[in-house]
Parts: sequence; structure tokens; C-alpha cells
Amino acid sequence: MKAFSLAAIAVLFLLMHSVTQATGRVDSATQQEWNFRVLLDGKDVGYHNFHLLQDDDTRQLTSEAEFRIKFLFITAFSYEHVNRETWRKDCLQSIESRTDANGRRFQVRGERTDNGLSITSNDDSHDLPGCVKTFAYWNPDILQEPALMNSQTGEVLTVDIEPLAREVLTIRGLSTPARRYRLIARNMQVDLWYSYNDEWLALESTVKAGRKLRYELI
Repeated sequence: MKAFSLAAIAVLFLLMHSVTQATGRVDSATQQEWNFRVLLDGKDVGYHNFHLLQDDDTRQLTSEAEFRIKFLFITAFSYEHVNRETWRKDCLQSIESRTDANGRRFQVRGERTDNGLSITSNDDSHDLPGCVKTFAYWNPDILQEPALMNSQTGEVLTVDIEPLAREVLTIRGLSTPARRYRLIARNMQVDLWYSYNDEWLALESTVKAGRKLRYELI
């Protein structure tokens, strides 16, 4: 869709679990889920859901997104994204993602090797040294990072994080105190809200033509 920046949407629909910390036991593992509806200018256009399974220092994340933006009853923009990541001690160990952004397809695969994180993205291959993190909004530790990897393209982007004022959000009908942060990377700007317990609550960004994109927990 011409009215949207694919680069901005690519990062926004990455990675991205529920304020209630839906926690259960599977053997010795702990589960969490974040289920968001995606709104454009207040209109429901789809969903982005996350499931995190943690066992000791290993975390496995699965996220799925799908939405449709319509104009005069015709689908003007469609997006489908599936991402699976394995983390160990806050560092990415493997990733496999598939994305269809309005017919433009992306595929990323990555594995930890002796040379770092080996990434294959469509026809490009490269190694990323050190501890790599994606735009994992579910993990507030990313707010301390100078650069993050786009899980849709495999590209690393320099980021600036700015803490903003504290606010009170309405989450599932309840007033919830929150800390607000602004993330800036290249031509995108994303506002993020976290509870005082560091739970991800919401996301909002202005996309092309001044339209507001927002994630709300359900």
C-alpha cells in the first residue's frame, strides 16, 4: 500500500504478551502470552499474538500477525508475519521468520555459530557479532540497547531510546500506571508503554500520512 512505509511496518509488526502474565506450568517451563489487537486510526484491522516459553535460561518465542486494511470494501494492504526465536541469557540464538507484506515476501533464518549469529535473509547472508537482540518489545531489556535487529529483514538498526512522562492507561477496563518510552530508528518512531512491573502494555506509532497505528491488549 503506497500510503504506508514498509520499513516502519516491518519493525512494528516484529516481535512484539499479556499484562496479566498468563502464567502456567509445562513441566519446569513457564509460559507467557501477549495478545494484541491492531488499530489504525482507531479502527480494528487485525491482531498480533505472542507466546513465550521459558525453561531456565532458554526462552522460545512464537509470534503471529495478520491484518487487512480496506478502502471502499477492497483490501488495500495485507500483512502476514510468523516469527520463531530462541533466546539464551538475553541473546538471540536462532530465528526463523516469514512475512508477506502486501505481496512482498521476506524470509529470515539465523543460527548462533562461532562467528556470531549467522543470518540468511532472502538472498543475503552475513554474520552479526556479539549478543544480538531483535525489536523484542516484550523484553524491556531492549530499552538499554544501542542497536536492534529487524526480524523481518535481518537488518541491524541503530536505535535511540527516550524515557517520557509516566501515564495511566486503561488496560482491559482497569486503570494501570505505566512508564512511556520513545524508540527512534531511522525513519520510524514508536512509543511503548510498560507497567511498573516491566510488562509491555501498548504500542503506538505514526505511519505515513499521519495515521495512528496502535497495539491494544485483549
